[in-house]
Amino acid sequence: MDHTAQGILAAIASFFVATLLFTLMLVLCQRGKNRNQQTRTRPNSQLSIPIGESASFDPSLNRVSMPDLIQASRNFSPDLIIGDGSFGLVYRCCLANRTVAVKKLSSDAFQGFREFRAEMETLGKLRHPNIVTILGYCATGWDRILIYEFIENGSLDQWLLDTSSSENDVSASLVPRLPLSWETRLKIIRGVANGLAYMHNLDTPIIHRDIKASNVLLDKEFEAHIADFGLARIIESSHSHVSTQVAGTMGYMPPEYLLGATTATTFGDVYSFGILMLEIATGIRPNLPFKAEEGDCQEMRLAEWARKMVEHNRQMKMLDANISRDGLGEAGVVEFFRIAMSCASDICKERPAMKEVVDLLNGIST
Repeated sequence: MDHTAQGILAAIASFFVATLLFTLMLVLCQRGKNRNQQTRTRPNSQLSIPIGESASFDPSLNRVSMPDLIQASRNFSPDLIIGDGSFGLVYRCCLANRTVAVKKLSSDAFQGFREFRAEMETLGKLRHPNIVTILGYCATGWDRILIYEFIENGSLDQWLLDTSSSENDVSASLVPRLPLSWETRLKIIRGVANGLAYMHNLDTPIIHRDIKASNVLLDKEFEAHIADFGLARIIESSHSHVSTQVAGTMGYMPPEYLLGATTATTFGDVYSFGILMLEIATGIRPNLPFKAEEGDCQEMRLAEWARKMVEHNRQMKMLDANISRDGLGEAGVVEFFRIAMSCASDICKERPAMKEVVDLLNGIST
């Protein structure tokens, strides 16, 4: 056989072997993919995924079974949805003869597990009248569920602005939503300040990183309870936490985060708290631009508008139109906005600590 024929046969043989190997690799990859998909579609299977929560939270928390939760929530019926947390839906259920709030975290493994761990490691250790209490949890298969005390009057943003969007919103039918008085608004913001001061002054401080109106729950006496600790972090040293991701909600987020700072501090919470103060007093959403005066062409955001109004001593004009002016002391309103603007300073180091803010708020007379 000449050299040309030998070369052709060798090439054919090489091509056949390469094709066979490639086909074999495709078959093996496809089998692995199918097996992975089958595993993911069995969320209630006995397969358990490590979540790293071992002894990193209060061991006294109740572990609730999935069958009990399915029965209590009528298989997580949409009719029982009362809220939408950062990474999951919240249901109003009756469990062991007690009304509770049940948050079913996102089926997305990374987001759901991260929020579960954050809430268990932070909220699971906190005991304060102005912080929502976690009662138990469920961790089975791919499911991560958190159980909290039920707070009767829903979230603060539902009272500042009617956010109910459907007849399935259970919380909308619980109580009539009347305008909040100035005294009640001041009581709410003092409660949030007390909760944050407690968190920031623990031996190992905790930062919330997502203080906003929808994360403040109101009980039947309109006491505030800080909720949703899915972005919270424990800060081991120097009162800061290094993060590779920007955390928070636009409008409430401190400017240093937007400028690329990777260190989250207690003073980030202080900024968000200052914006919340402005929202409570004005009834204006901080994350949406608006026209300050009728006929204005330029839109601005709440913090920018508030600075200009305070500079011109127009604090009384800033108040929500729903707040009664009868017997309302102007000095207290002016001091309220002074504290708010101090907390919402663009310069991190100029913001007061929450412990100081509590004292300042307690000095405002109603």
